[in-house]
Amino acid sequence: MFNIPNILAIVRLLLAPVMFLLLVNRNIFDGIHYSWLDYFATFIFVLASATDFFDGYIARTFNQITTLGKIIDPLADKMLTLAGFLGLMILDRASPWAIYLILTRELFITGLRVSAVSQGMDMAASFAGKVKTVVQMVAIGFLLMEWPFANIILWLAVAITIYSGYEYTRDFFKKTSRV
Repeated sequence: MFNIPNILAIVRLLLAPVMFLLLVNRNIFDGIHYSWLDYFATFIFVLASATDFFDGYIARTFNQITTLGKIIDPLADKMLTLAGFLGLMILDRASPWAIYLILTRELFITGLRVSAVSQGMDMAASFAGKVKTVVQMVAIGFLLMEWPFANIILWLAVAITIYSGYEYTRDFFKKTSRV
């Protein structure tokens, strides 16, 4: 149960609130310039994002896929993106509408996943879902660093997020109509 992929997912779960703290509770870091808090938050985000890649790679390569991993990995992903997007929205670096659309899709699809699991269905992430995660993470990174085109990448992430949600919903209902 506690294999390397699951430990990496747990590390990601623990890093998400640390990143959020750096973004939204800047007053407790007296004497540290905000730009350094952005750098620390970005470092934590990149480190946590890397654990997402490695936990999946190790789990598939070494056949270490577990039920716990199937639950904790997407939860860790959601917590990380939630921490990033909400922190950026609080800092007024991300559109509240973009964040609302992304988080609404994430909550809806999480509900469908729970329903699928309760019916014994396997609803693995699609290619569009994986692209969605990567583009969301790139958007968060760009927004954290306030790099050019950050908002364009954010809205691209919104479009891909909605599309992958459509795909997931369509596939869910196709599978449930066969049950």
